[in-house]
Amino acid sequence: MVRKCGAPEWQAYLTINSSEILKENKEFKVVVTVASRHMDITPAMKQHAEQKANKLLKFYDQITEIEVVFDAGRDKHAKDNVEVEIIVHVQHQNKFIAKDNSGDAYASVDACAEKLERQLSDHKKLHRNRKHPNE
Repeated sequence: MVRKCGAPEWQAYLTINSSEILKENKEFKVVVTVASRHMDITPAMKQHAEQKANKLLKFYDQITEIEVVFDAGRDKHAKDNVEVEIIVHVQHQNKFIAKDNSGDAYASVDACAEKLERQLSDHKKLHRNRKHPNE
């Protein structure tokens, strides 16, 4: 539980669990953190978010950490109004952020994953070495 003075909305910030994935061709670990604000996460929601976050690893190979945050706002019982935010931390202090509140939590996770796939692939195309394509 995280508490900050003067910000009661942060009192319900709860970290559920972290899972570590060892990428096959590289020797580093990626930490996937699923968290919630003002709501409880079901195991199915947590598993779905982790699966979508793990799929981002194939679009860019320098990802260090992925955070998935579910936020129900002030209304704790409104499952139809869930905002999902996925933050991808990349080496050299780059961050990629996607937010969506299309209603359903599962649909919001899918939409955020699609946004991040586009952002990561565009970033990879921008920074690739055209003179030495194998590197």
